[in-house]
Amino acid sequence: MKTFIKIFTLFVLLFTLGSCNEELVEQSQSGVLKGKVVKKGTNEPIPNAKVITTPSTQTVFSDKDGLFEIKNIPLGNYSVKAELSGYVANFQAVNIQGENQTVTIVFEMSDDDSLNSPPTTPVLLSPIDNAVNQPLTVELKWNSTDPDTSDVLKYRLIVKNNINTNVVEVNDLTAKNYTLNNLQYGVSYFWQIAVSDGIHPEVLSAVFKFTTSTVPSNRYHYVQKQNGNLVIVSSDSQGSHFQFTQTMYNSWRPRKNNNAGLVAFLRTEGGGTHIYTANPDGSNPFKVTQIPVSGFNNYEMDFAWSTNGNTLIYSSFDKLYRINKDGSGQQLLYTTPDGSLITECDWSYDNSKIALKTNNFNGYNVKIYIIDMLGNVTKNILSGSSGAAGGLNFSVDGQKLLYTRDVSGYQDSNYRQLDSRIFIYNLVTNVILDVSTESDKPTGTNDLDPRFSPNDSQIILMNTSNDNISQKNVVVIDLNTSMIDFVRTTLFTNAEMPDYE
Repeated sequence: MKTFIKIFTLFVLLFTLGSCNEELVEQSQSGVLKGKVVKKGTNEPIPNAKVITTPSTQTVFSDKDGLFEIKNIPLGNYSVKAELSGYVANFQAVNIQGENQTVTIVFEMSDDDSLNSPPTTPVLLSPIDNAVNQPLTVELKWNSTDPDTSDVLKYRLIVKNNINTNVVEVNDLTAKNYTLNNLQYGVSYFWQIAVSDGIHPEVLSAVFKFTTSTVPSNRYHYVQKQNGNLVIVSSDSQGSHFQFTQTMYNSWRPRKNNNAGLVAFLRTEGGGTHIYTANPDGSNPFKVTQIPVSGFNNYEMDFAWSTNGNTLIYSSFDKLYRINKDGSGQQLLYTTPDGSLITECDWSYDNSKIALKTNNFNGYNVKIYIIDMLGNVTKNILSGSSGAAGGLNFSVDGQKLLYTRDVSGYQDSNYRQLDSRIFIYNLVTNVILDVSTESDKPTGTNDLDPRFSPNDSQIILMNTSNDNISQKNVVVIDLNTSMIDFVRTTLFTNAEMPDYE
């Protein structure tokens, strides 16, 4: 019996020891948890993030590269948490099933908006609300701050106007100012700023309004060459000016008509030259002609308004046309009897007569004469002279006609002029006055493109060296009752083809 008890006791002891060894073996099984903590959206490593598990094991912190590792983590299911001040805590579920198993996870942590303040509402500084008479280039200024100095603020500009539904948006501005260009005269603009720190929703400013100045009643227009094209400039007598046509187009020969409220000009379009009109601020350009303006040299061509501003006359080779300003009602007025080209024309103030300049295909063999509205020649002004001529313009009373003539008589294939002078032809007395001589035209220069002032007291013109490469300037010559010893003054530099209305 004692022997049986001893054997039973030994068996129980061995079973107990075996059970204990099995439990110790199970407890010794473990794996490895590795991971990385990054910023959501950018994957930028986040150092010093605290990583803990539930059930609890070790607590570790991510290194400078956002990496962390928990070794000897017992097998089982865990909830792993990453946390760091300024970020929303993140949780991951992990299951470690086998001995020495390595499980890798990534925490993408978002900014904790509750710890970050939004930017202040933008304050619009300039122009002030309801500002008027603003220029066509306006610098907008505003201010906004952010309590979180590390936040990068970006601004969005929204601009609307009161003439159409166009909306201008400029995004991702970092400066607190922006310059608006190419605004229109007499238009109200509404602007607003939105600011964002990349964390919170945009913060919108109030809406401010400013209005540009009304269209200036500039009486002068002239032409400049810019970036290889001719552009038209509108100016007052003090030199305050703006660019009337855009640089991308080749535009020249401005002719303003106050009754029409329009400026007409020539423009290259599709390989041809056409008459366009536009508002005094250069807006709403409109192509008038379908048959192009054509002759021996398109830059020498000229056209004319009727006094009431309803119609225009222009030439195409040997034909003179009349056309309404809206492009309708085109009518053939005159054809040269000898096939010569009509290069220039002018219409008298009372619309009873037209001055014509004709020439051959080289620009020479010039004739200047007057026709009535039936096409009858009523006066011959110039014929049989060598050299170039042109620049036709009637006085207000229709009794005088301006024109130019190169008195040197020089002719070449480049249409170069050596001594072009301005003459006034009195249609009543047939007396011719050399205005250039009476105003001491500088030697070696040409006077070209003359126009009477609206009251006939001045002549505006372009003067330049006869070398064809020097600067061109717009000059005015003051007339007087004695019609001698005129005074000339430079009005605009780097300018040509002037118009004075």
